[in-house]
This record gives sequence, structure tokens and C-alpha cells, in this order.
Amino acid sequence: MRKRRIQKLAASLSMLVLVSGIVTGCAVLPASLGGPVTPAWELPPPPPSEGAIVPEGALHRKELPNGMSIVILEDDRLPRVSFGLEVRRGAGSVAPSQAGIAAIATEVMQRGAGDRDGLALAKVVEDAGASLSVSADWDTTGVSLSGLSEDRALLMEILEDVALRPRFDQEEFDKAMAEHQAGLIAAQDDPATLIRWHVLRALYEGHRYGLPRSGTAETAASFDIAVAQAYWTDRFVPRDTIFWAVGDVDAESLVADVQRVFGDLPDVEGVPNTPPPAGRTPLARRIIIVDKPDLGQARIILAHEGISRTEPLRIPIDLMNDALGGSGFSSRLMKSVRSDAGLTYGVGSGYSLRSQPGPFSISTFTRKEKVREVVDLLLEEMEAISDERPISEEEFEKFISYNVGRFGLSLETSASVLSSLVDLEVHGLPTDSLDTYRSRIRAMTLEEVRSVAKSHLHPDRVAIVLLGPAEDLVPQMEGLDVEEIEIWQP
Repeated sequence: MRKRRIQKLAASLSMLVLVSGIVTGCAVLPASLGGPVTPAWELPPPPPSEGAIVPEGALHRKELPNGMSIVILEDDRLPRVSFGLEVRRGAGSVAPSQAGIAAIATEVMQRGAGDRDGLALAKVVEDAGASLSVSADWDTTGVSLSGLSEDRALLMEILEDVALRPRFDQEEFDKAMAEHQAGLIAAQDDPATLIRWHVLRALYEGHRYGLPRSGTAETAASFDIAVAQAYWTDRFVPRDTIFWAVGDVDAESLVADVQRVFGDLPDVEGVPNTPPPAGRTPLARRIIIVDKPDLGQARIILAHEGISRTEPLRIPIDLMNDALGGSGFSSRLMKSVRSDAGLTYGVGSGYSLRSQPGPFSISTFTRKEKVREVVDLLLEEMEAISDERPISEEEFEKFISYNVGRFGLSLETSASVLSSLVDLEVHGLPTDSLDTYRSRIRAMTLEEVRSVAKSHLHPDRVAIVLLGPAEDLVPQMEGLDVEEIEIWQP
């Protein structure tokens, strides 16, 4: 009896010690035994998933005998569908004298097709709760429709009319021209737009990239209906066209519809794509001041040639640019020019990716009397990242993680996945590029990123373009190793 009482007392004391420890924090039961659960926000994030982006069996590819490509991504979670045509020719494929015709042609195509004039076409789209868009980028011209999947037959009928039978009525053409010219005039009052136009001229004068995608008032003055119509008919050939679809569709039946509507188009040669610009531009440092006497705040862009969409070194270049100025408040430029010097609210850098190398640029703004200070800081950071202050191990790891996370966020919807797949198709990139992106970026080395900073940044021959009062800016810019300071009129 005495022994049993001693055992009970010992057990009671052990339980008392355990409870006391839990209360005072000296012992913690695991969650499996009823202990506290660590909040999710205190746990480390799970590693990003690797492998296929698209579920098995959801993506379908086909090529018609006439060369038209088909890419369909099935997703029946919502009763909606989007589909359209993407032509591998855009605003860059026209001569500089026709700059802007892509914008005019695609606008008029939305204003009447087949038996429907502009009002009738807009009404049938609106009544179906659908949307219609025709637009041109530098490398592509696209027609897209979106609506309820039960209205697929109607949407296909509209696509057929817009693509094969655009009306190009004179009245609608005149309206579109008037609106376009008004937009060009209004854009000249926007300093950010105006300076970009002059940067293009500084880098690519004589090439199509030397004029804005929308063209100019001078180029638009020569347009007529025949030129606008020819823009589309000359480029819409099967071998240069991708039919795409995403949403609640049956791929097999949709392919049959595409074959019925577009399968009889002849396989003919289309117009040439954008010709390559100069490999190095500018050849020497230039300072160009676009004289705007009324501005109290000057715009600043530093620019030189960049890379194309298919550049093999794109990933290390992206990482280098993130560190320099492409990642917002995490970048060196933002820290140097905004946080430390307090000379601007925003600054950034980036590459314009096209079928041919577009520009690399650093863009910001500041008070007119502080322009030289800002330019010096921008040049200093360009030089430092490629020389005495190369990207650190900490920056490298940070931007690897940043890009892996950003990549996942960019593919949150089926529509965004499909858009990225079509982009790969347009530029002839490997079809598994999305699946392998995370592993490719993790395979980068610090030396690769440091190397592209040396080979793809050129502070010694950059074009420095300023928009502001010349009388205030010229004295500041003297002594920056240029033969002359060029003064341009807006």
C-alpha cells in the first residue's frame, strides 16, 4: 500500500511539473499532442514548384496544311472562352514612311466587318456581353474575342468576318484618322511621351524603330484606305498566323472550326519582318537637349542599344538589370538617386524586348537645376555595377528569388499562361521554356551576371537625352566628354 501511494504521488508530481512547465514556457507539447500550432505566416514559404506549367492533357497544338498554327488551352472552371489570331508581323514591319499605319488599320478593322457596319458590329458584341479587340504591337498584329462559351459559334462568326472581310468604310477610316491625329498632338504635351520619341530618334534615326509605334503627324498625313487595308491583307497569311484559344472549349471541335474557316487560305509568302537596326548605337556619347522652356521639372533618359526577345543571355541580363534599376525600391538606382540623394520620386531601367534589339534605357525626372547631379549619379551607377562595385552575392541571391517568385505570379491565370505560350510561338522559342524557367534561373552563376554587366552596359557611349529648358540645362552638361551639346526642338 505504502509503495502504491508513493507511485501515485510521484505521478502527480510529474504531471504538476509538466503543467507548470507548459504554463511558464519551460516545456511545449508538440502540435500532434495538442500543443500550440505555429502560425502559417511564421513558417518558411514552401519551395516553388518545378515542372510542367500546364496540366497534362489541357494543352493542344496543331498545324493546318496551309501553315497556320493552333494553340488551345482547355480550362472549364468558368463558362467563358477567349480566342483569336496572332500574326507574326507588327508595327515594326512597315517602312518608316508608313509609321503609324498599323494603329490606323487595326482601329478601322474594329469598325465594321462582313455585313455589319461599325454600329452593328459593336451592337452584336455588346449584346452578347463579349469583347472584341484588334491591335498591333511592334512584332504582332492580333484579333481577339472573349465571351461566354455558349456563344462560341457567334464569336467565331465575328472573328471570321473581322479577319477575312474587314469593311474599311471611308467614313470610319476618316473618323479613325481624325482621332489618331488628335492623339498625336495631345501626346506632344506629355513630357514622358515626348522624351521617349526623341530617344528613339537619337538611337535609330532612319530605321523603323526611330519613330514611335503610333507614327507622327507627318507620316499619317499620307495614309488612305488602300494603304490601311494593305497593311492587314499583306500580313495575314497562314504561315505567319497563330490561332489561339483558352477557356471552356473542346479542342477537337474547335480545331475543326478553324479548319473550316481558315483552312482554305492559300499558303503564300508574307511581308518581311522588321529589319535589324545598327548593332551599336550610339557609337559615341551624345548629349541631346530637347528644349522645353516652360518645364520646371526636367525629364532624363540615358539609352543605348539593348537586346532582342531571343537573346541567349536574357536571364543573366534580367538579373543584372534588376539590381541596377529594374526592381523598384530594391534597385541601386532607386537607393542612390531617390533614397540617398532625394533628387527624384522614381527611377528605373529596362530593356525593350522585340524581334530585333530594342533600346536599353534609364529613365527619371528631377528639378531642372539638379539635372547634372542626377546624370552623374546614373553614370556612376552604370560604371560601378560593371566595374568597382559588381553585383554582390547577397544581391544575386535576392534577385534569383525575386524572379522565381515573380514568374509564378505572372502565370496565375490560364489566360496569362496561354499568352506566354503564344509569345514563345511568335518568337520561335522552345515550347518548354515556361516549364524550365525556374531551373534555368537557379542554374545562373554570379560570374555570369557580373559578366553581362561588363558586356551590355555602355556608360562611355550612352545617349543622354534631356527634356527641359535648354538655357538652364546646357551650362550644367558641359564637361561630360562630348564634342557638342545638341539642341533639338520638340
